[in-house]
Amino acid sequence: MLFLYNLMVLFAGFLLEIIAFFSPKMKLFVEGRKIVFLVLEQKIKPIDKTIWFHAASLGEYEQGLPVIEKVKEQFPAHKIVLTFFSPSGYEVRKNNTVADVTVHLPLDTKKNAKQFLKLVNPDLVFFIKYEYWPNYLAELKKLNIKTYLVSGILRKNQLFFKWYGGFYREALDAFTYFFVQNETSKKLLQQLGKTNVAVSGDTRFDRVSTILEKDNSLDFISDFKDNTLTIVVGSSWPKDENLIVNFINSNTFNVKFIIAPHNIKDEQIQQLKNSITKKTVLFSGKEGQNLADFDVFIIDTIGILTKIYSYADIAYVGGGFGNPGVHNVLEPATFGVPIIIGPHYSHFAEAIALVNMDACVAVANQKELDEALENLIRNADIRNEKGHMCSTFVQMNKGATAIILKNILHD
Repeated sequence: MLFLYNLMVLFAGFLLEIIAFFSPKMKLFVEGRKIVFLVLEQKIKPIDKTIWFHAASLGEYEQGLPVIEKVKEQFPAHKIVLTFFSPSGYEVRKNNTVADVTVHLPLDTKKNAKQFLKLVNPDLVFFIKYEYWPNYLAELKKLNIKTYLVSGILRKNQLFFKWYGGFYREALDAFTYFFVQNETSKKLLQQLGKTNVAVSGDTRFDRVSTILEKDNSLDFISDFKDNTLTIVVGSSWPKDENLIVNFINSNTFNVKFIIAPHNIKDEQIQQLKNSITKKTVLFSGKEGQNLADFDVFIIDTIGILTKIYSYADIAYVGGGFGNPGVHNVLEPATFGVPIIIGPHYSHFAEAIALVNMDACVAVANQKELDEALENLIRNADIRNEKGHMCSTFVQMNKGATAIILKNILHD
């Protein structure tokens, strides 16, 4: 099976070269990997000590950030090497300041794994949440490099638990320790004979709880809000936006809306703006405007949604009408904001917990969305109660980073 896997990786690399001619995203994926080894040669000297963190995409980076920051404090003489698999995650965080070197992860071939690890030569390695690359893990095991899984999640339908997944199960032998989010993941690893596992929880709670300690002020959002009840729609997709726009156009409440779409392509932003009948302004067109005069503010930029949530009275988190489902509900939750999401959230433990607590409302259609929004708009007590449950939930679940660091430092 490993032989077939390696053939598939080589074929995928060839296929992506072709697709890159037609897809800007795939072009970033392919082109970014062509310069990885050159960048590593330039930025890492043979005498450097390094620690390698791998994140699949932006969400995993944010999840691992508390650990990266604490590890950096504990090992100030080491260079931090950060890799991304997703081109979108890399593009957003390629200029981060926490890592000394940020690059794409080359495709999982034996040759790439050997060359990458020869250049980086890490003392410690951290894989965040998931992505188990057999050739990289095999090489890490061969080199006897301490390797950890952070905020891991395992499910019964993964390849590890299939009869034909032997080579994948063997890759897990590379891990020095597994830090997983829940008891289910621990039991699944134990079924595979792994005893080097601890339930540490989800480091995202640590990440979002620290947001409260930062300056989240945005003068232009304050000007727009103008002491008016404000609904923030974060990471929305077209299916989310269709429902939200219907409500915006038909409601008669004294309420404002901030929409931060997941996709900020010019054409889609203009389509969204044109579909709204109320007075709407774009972030890119805000200069010289009296923002308080507008009813809807569309954020056609990235990187400020977290701060915008601090101004929300109600949050709608997008993605819940698509696959795999809803985006990050913990960011609005940490600010004590009541949350509404779409129906697809079963892959996200924090969303399930918040829905079960009745701190978050899941809706499946226009009627349910309208009712949920109207209920929260009309009832300040309900808003405050649900918001308090959200913030308490975040505070009660933080601490994963401390557990991980304690184990690593005593390993």
